[in-house]
Amino acid sequence: MSGAVSTPHPLATAAGMQVLRAGGTAPEALIAAGAVLTVVMPHFCGLGGDAVWLVAPAKGAARSFLAIGQGLERPFPRGPIPLRGPQSVLTSAAVLAGWAHALDFARARLGGRAQWHDLLAPAIAHADTGFAVTPSQEFWSRFRAQEAVTWPGFAALYMENGQPLQAGALLRQQGLAGSLRALAEDGARAFYQGALSRQIVDGLRAAGVQISQQDLARTTCRDARPLSLSYRGMTLLAPPPPTQGLTTLQIMGQLRALDLTRMQAGSADHIHLCVEAVKRAFLQRGQIADPAAHPMDTDRHLDPARLDGWAQDISMSHALPWPHVWAHGDTVFLGAIDEMGNAASVLQSTYFDWGSGVVAGDTGIVWQNRGAAFSADPAHVNAFAPGKLPFYTLNPGMALQDGVPKLVYGTQGADGQPQTLAMLLTRMIDFDQSPPDALAGPRFLLGRTFSDSRDSLKLEADVDPQTRTQLAARGHEILVIPAQSPMAGLAGVVQSGVDGIHAWHDPRV
Repeated sequence: MSGAVSTPHPLATAAGMQVLRAGGTAPEALIAAGAVLTVVMPHFCGLGGDAVWLVAPAKGAARSFLAIGQGLERPFPRGPIPLRGPQSVLTSAAVLAGWAHALDFARARLGGRAQWHDLLAPAIAHADTGFAVTPSQEFWSRFRAQEAVTWPGFAALYMENGQPLQAGALLRQQGLAGSLRALAEDGARAFYQGALSRQIVDGLRAAGVQISQQDLARTTCRDARPLSLSYRGMTLLAPPPPTQGLTTLQIMGQLRALDLTRMQAGSADHIHLCVEAVKRAFLQRGQIADPAAHPMDTDRHLDPARLDGWAQDISMSHALPWPHVWAHGDTVFLGAIDEMGNAASVLQSTYFDWGSGVVAGDTGIVWQNRGAAFSADPAHVNAFAPGKLPFYTLNPGMALQDGVPKLVYGTQGADGQPQTLAMLLTRMIDFDQSPPDALAGPRFLLGRTFSDSRDSLKLEADVDPQTRTQLAARGHEILVIPAQSPMAGLAGVVQSGVDGIHAWHDPRV
């Protein structure tokens, strides 16, 4: 038994499994897998983005690594926060700082012996020799094709003759391969200090981004204690603020107070309770911000009496009205449990698909637009400030049983992440479904999306028609989306049990 890895791309999974088979640890495996994902899924993550980690040793305290880029030392743009282009770049990028911190943790706490350059080798090879473009990349390229032609440096990398690359086409990224080689030779700090760092800053500044060498040099990875919640004999872990890990635990804390086991998985009652718990937790989410600027008593927000009160407020016959804005975002989940029982759960992202759209010169690095998560209101707790971390949707999870990692899970989907996790966790824990059955089960998505401006409850088409009718009768505005729709999240699960360690990823593509 060598452990198991879950990622959304077979090349990344293969890179992670290669590390585990060589006796490596879960964090080391996910560094290798995460590096490959920055190459083969450039529309969802990259070296110019961030990551949020949960790591739980087989024995010992779990930690959360917040590899989140801080606000740049620059004036805040006037008016609405730009979503694309040079002015949308408001933060640095910390994914490299996260990889370096995870590697140090693996060596110091888990007996890790993997070499940094070996972990980056598969990513370098795929960037250099090329890989087949995925249908997902083609979809998001076509969806953004009209606006993407204005993004600095983008078309030269990801389009041909003004058209998006088709699925199956060979994509080689020589500039990115060169950046990865420099990182492999000089270490992760080369991204923040030294020749590669200067190349990155020069490329971004030439595109019109207000960024300095000092902005990169100041970038770090925070090491923090995860949040936790007891649920049906398990301990659920989530990353602390400024992430929405608190929101997911608030949802599960409400569901803990309700007897879901008397219901059927996927029934109107099950979906209704999950949706209503999501609403109540989301109403509190505006208080989440960088704790260094706005300290938050998370214990109070997870107080059982508080969450029980929310649960008791839920009506089984009437839906709470929901006129609230839905936040957009894309990311990738990767998780692993190694043969020693150590576990790691990670989400990597450049925020929106393709991030800011700005390429840092000839480095092949697309920069994120995570600064769009700041509030334009200067009085808001999540208002932009130099050095501050924005509110973060990345929300990897983990469940411990008797203090030992049992489940590793996470999903793509911004606001949809806590919603997908509520359905996934209740299916696995309350209804005792297997991870593949839980992943395949129909889901919901509450709120606005890029394809529907209404505050509707989106239900996948494989939700039973009678269930849809019952939910509509309770006041939910129903919109049916295709069965197994990626709008409902792209999740993954790794499970450790008596029959070994196994991994699954979402059937949605």
